[in-house]
Amino acid sequence: MAAVADVEVTGGGQVKIHRIDIAVDAGRIINPDRVRAQFEGAAVFGTSIALLGEITAANGRIQQSNFNGYQVARMNQAPVATHVHLVESEAAPAGVGEPGVPPIAPAITSAIFAATGKRIRDLPIKKQLA
Repeated sequence: MAAVADVEVTGGGQVKIHRIDIAVDAGRIINPDRVRAQFEGAAVFGTSIALLGEITAANGRIQQSNFNGYQVARMNQAPVATHVHLVESEAAPAGVGEPGVPPIAPAITSAIFAATGKRIRDLPIKKQLA
């Protein structure tokens, strides 16, 4: 797995994700369209975690009980384009269920550093660029 993000950071600290590229080496791929769809979804979910995802507790209880309290990326926050690059292989098929999510936040934070010179060391990003 590898992911690269092309982002823009506005003067107001808003992150616009123009493109995410994901490379996948999962052995022999039986259904390429399903694999691409899995990683396109991973790019959006990973973006949600990186930009907005936050779980807080108070008095021993989690404060976010549903999507009204736990934000997920909306269309205007999600990557405009996601390109999935499948590595051809004759190796045994491997899993593609969750490996697409973890590299998204580092790809976005590295792109923010390249664009602004500011290192993001804590998530969610929305708190770091405000």
